[in-house]
Amino acid sequence: MPWLEPVTLKGPFAGLEPLSQAHCDGLKEAVKDGELWKLWYTSIPSPEDMGREIDRRLGLQAAGTMLPFAVIGVDGAPAGLTSFMNVDSANRRLEIGSTWYAKRVQRSAVNTQCKHLLLAHAFEQLDCIAVEFRTHFFNQQSRRAIERLGAKLDGVLRSHQILSNGTLRDTVVYSIVASEWPAVRAHLDHQLHARQNRV
Repeated sequence: MPWLEPVTLKGPFAGLEPLSQAHCDGLKEAVKDGELWKLWYTSIPSPEDMGREIDRRLGLQAAGTMLPFAVIGVDGAPAGLTSFMNVDSANRRLEIGSTWYAKRVQRSAVNTQCKHLLLAHAFEQLDCIAVEFRTHFFNQQSRRAIERLGAKLDGVLRSHQILSNGTLRDTVVYSIVASEWPAVRAHLDHQLHARQNRV
C-alpha cells in the first residue's frame, strides 16, 4: 500500500483536487493571470507548457516521489498548483512545494487555506515527522509567506541549482516538525477564522 494516495481536501477558502489533465485549460487561464512564467526566480510553466508540466508531475506521482494537486478557488475554477514532493516515505518526511497561484488569489486566504489543508493531512493522516518548504533566496514574497505559516529556517543551500537562465539558485530551506504542528495549527486556525469574520 503506497504511503501517499491521491486525496481531495476542502476548506472554506480553497480546495485541493488530485491533479489531472482535466485541469489543463483552467490552469492555462490561471497562469496567464499575472504572466507568472515570466518571473525569473522561480519555475512556473507557460500556458503552452502546461500540459507537459501536468504530465511531468503525474510521472513523479507514478514514481512515488510526488503527489500533485490543482488548487481550486471558491469560484470552482483552478487557481494554481501545489504538491507534496521529495517524498521520503521511509522517514515520513516530505516537502510542500512547486506551488504557484494566479495573481487574483495572491494575498488572499487561499495560500493559508491550502497550507492548512496540506499540513493537517501530512501530520494528522500521514504521521509525518517533518514537512519542508524550499524557495529561492531572492523570492521574498515566498519567504515571507512561509515564515507567516510558522516554519523555521533550517539554512541556505548555496549554489544549489542551475536555473534555465544560467544563474545559480541559493535555496532557502524551512521546516515544521511534528511537535510544532499543534501551535502552528492554532496559528493558522486563528488566521482563517479572522478572514472568515471579515467576509
